[in-house]
Amino acid sequence: MTIHKEGYTTIAISLLFIFILNAIIDYRFADITWLRWFVYIFSAVLMLIVLQFFRNPSRQFTTADNKVICPADGKVVVIEETVEGEYFKDKRIQVSIFMSPVNVHINRNPISGVVKFFKYHPGKYLAAWNPKSSTENERTTVVVEHANGTPVLFRQIAGALARRIVWYVKEGDVVQQNKEFGFIKFGSRVDIFLPLGTKVNLELDQVVKGGITVLAELS
Repeated sequence: MTIHKEGYTTIAISLLFIFILNAIIDYRFADITWLRWFVYIFSAVLMLIVLQFFRNPSRQFTTADNKVICPADGKVVVIEETVEGEYFKDKRIQVSIFMSPVNVHINRNPISGVVKFFKYHPGKYLAAWNPKSSTENERTTVVVEHANGTPVLFRQIAGALARRIVWYVKEGDVVQQNKEFGFIKFGSRVDIFLPLGTKVNLELDQVVKGGITVLAELS
């Protein structure tokens, strides 16, 4: 397991904060043993939380040209037929994965293909499970067209805690299944929109892993 590059700045700031806090406690309150130990334990827990959030575990990815692989770790909170109004403007199957702060927050391409559309939307920071978060929160929209002509749309959505969405793709890029397309810092969600008739292999409340769990099968 390694630490993701998006965590380097946050980890450095956290270490600086912990160093200053502990230095102050040791200098000003050296005679209050319980306070010093409380701060030591708090510092260790804080550092562990930051490190686990930015972890990048080693994985054996699932690769299959005719399958859609989960783009993120988390829990399936939506599987429904809905109207996608930004790009397709018609009915699609929506699958949403909620990422809690304890999940790995790396986002991976669910299919290989060409990026036909990309757009970043500034917005609000409603709770990621709020239905309005799909259209009102800070988010990105990516559409990748498979070699067989099937387009798949996936959307990074910031949550109540998330304050930064990072993406690594642009229109015209040729992307590979399971390669990173972005990262969302802290609680968030990813929506995937598939053509009607696509066989979805997930169930509501199922826990999935990005790059491993098969989400659906392309026609």
